Amino acid sequence: MTLTELRYIVAVAREKHFGRAAEACFVSQPTLSVAIKKLEEELDIKLFERGGAEVSVTPLGDEIVRQAQQVLEQAQAIKEIAKRGKNPLAGPLRLGIIYTIGPYLLPELVKHVIAHTPQMPLILQEHFTVKLLEMLRTGELDCAIMAEPFPDTGLAIAPLYDEPFVVAVPAAHPLAQRSAISAEELKQETMLLLGTGHCFRDQVLEVCPEFARFSSQTEGIRKSFEGSSLETIKHMVASGMGITVVPVLSVPKAPSEHVRYIAFEAPAPTRRVVLAWRRSFPRYEAIAALRNAVYACRLDGVTRLS
Repeated sequence: MTLTELRYIVAVAREKHFGRAAEACFVSQPTLSVAIKKLEEELDIKLFERGGAEVSVTPLGDEIVRQAQQVLEQAQAIKEIAKRGKNPLAGPLRLGIIYTIGPYLLPELVKHVIAHTPQMPLILQEHFTVKLLEMLRTGELDCAIMAEPFPDTGLAIAPLYDEPFVVAVPAAHPLAQRSAISAEELKQETMLLLGTGHCFRDQVLEVCPEFARFSSQTEGIRKSFEGSSLETIKHMVASGMGITVVPVLSVPKAPSEHVRYIAFEAPAPTRRVVLAWRRSFPRYEAIAALRNAVYACRLDGVTRLS
């Protein structure tokens, strides 16, 4: 067997489609299919079930794909060791980040990385937490910035900061002149939420659990409305459709004409933002440099963690 064949089976397991896997590996589909068939014959087992629109991995194939991923990582580690001998920070770093952190942290983070480690450009991927965890496991990402909690996947974790939540209300809303609001007071309001899949949505529903029943498909949007991003939801707040809860780093630096941002009464709900990476990832110096770049950012309103 070859590393190329192992790369092919990992791609098919990830894409669940031979055509898409071939595209990801920059080869023709017949080339990929022949190589996988050859590997199956060599191992005398079936790795994939080929039926219907999607390809599925057999139980034994799943074990082999996981082992193949480890082999590919170890092979890459040999190259990384050689690179580290010349420059520990040389080469791109593939960073994943969730949607509700990216727009507010990345502008300054990228600026610091360019200034201090220009030899380590960031390849960025925004996605939901569950997808980023999968991409970390399969080696598509080197590290990811996410909000806890998430399932224990054996990743190495470095805490970055605790970020409080604030309430966003229309400028003409009766609560707009308040200096602080309790979660209890939000029960009577129309709450605007992110769509399903966002971990921040789940964190807001922990603060205001009574809205969970209104955000179900059965009751539609009688009491809560869903948006695709925090910025879209802020526009909905500005237009007077309701109120929302946002992380403090998403609050604009300049005062907004149509939206007021109000703190929660103590203790304010918060989320913990962390940097996660595979324990087998060999470039720890790159992880440390990225963490230092986050600490160098201006993060108004958060509690930095060491």
